Amino acid sequence: MKLRLGVNVDHVATVRQARYRAIEKGMSPEPNPLEFALEAKRAGAHGITVHLREDRRHIQPHDVEAIAGKVKLPLNLEMATTEAMLRYATRLCPKNVCLVPERREEVTTEGGLDVRAGKKAVSRAVARLKKAGITVSLFIAPETEQVEAAADAGADFVELHTGRFALAAGRAGVSREVKRLVLASNLADSLGLGVNAGHGINYANVRALFDVPNLYELNIGHTLVARSMVSGAFHAVREMLELMEGYGVSRSKKPGAA
Repeated sequence: MKLRLGVNVDHVATVRQARYRAIEKGMSPEPNPLEFALEAKRAGAHGITVHLREDRRHIQPHDVEAIAGKVKLPLNLEMATTEAMLRYATRLCPKNVCLVPERREEVTTEGGLDVRAGKKAVSRAVARLKKAGITVSLFIAPETEQVEAAADAGADFVELHTGRFALAAGRAGVSREVKRLVLASNLADSLGLGVNAGHGINYANVRALFDVPNLYELNIGHTLVARSMVSGAFHAVREMLELMEGYGVSRSKKPGAA
């Protein structure tokens, strides 16, 4: 089974919102995350990811609903564990939900969800989403206690935060972060969790993740949007898929697979 690519279209909306903060009826502001998602599908992407933030700084509800209705790929909705978002998700019923931390002052999601500290609330959210038929992932740092807490909370998947890996300097730094990811991935796999990864993955570093076993899907956004400004969305996604060729997935069956 090939390593899957989930395309995050949040930053298409970031560019749009820089000019069109208030979108009135009848307007066709650009760029349109739906159009990018459709091009990603045409290029071979395996899923689309959107993060509907409380502050609505990029993706808007109408983006989520348009993509859910018109892009025939699994939708991965990133969201905080708030009552409002849980109501929204159980009404929309995307294929996947990834629970993430959220702070207004951050530029983008800066760290993993502290499942261990908030296990009761996370467990309730996971159970509620799964009851609605949604596959649930938890976005966590590659740390033993967080992986174990995610399994205890009933998640189907973990998405390992690769931010420290992406920022690592030199071979020694990258090697150290890859080892953390390997340990977390093996532990997650042994506990019956599927393993995704995301944050800061780009064209230069994606192949360094080939040493991490059990990976099912990489969720990648910013670098694809940036490259698309030069080569277009289709070619940006195709280039990433080509770089991902050759990754060997060791597990024969993944929970929550589309």
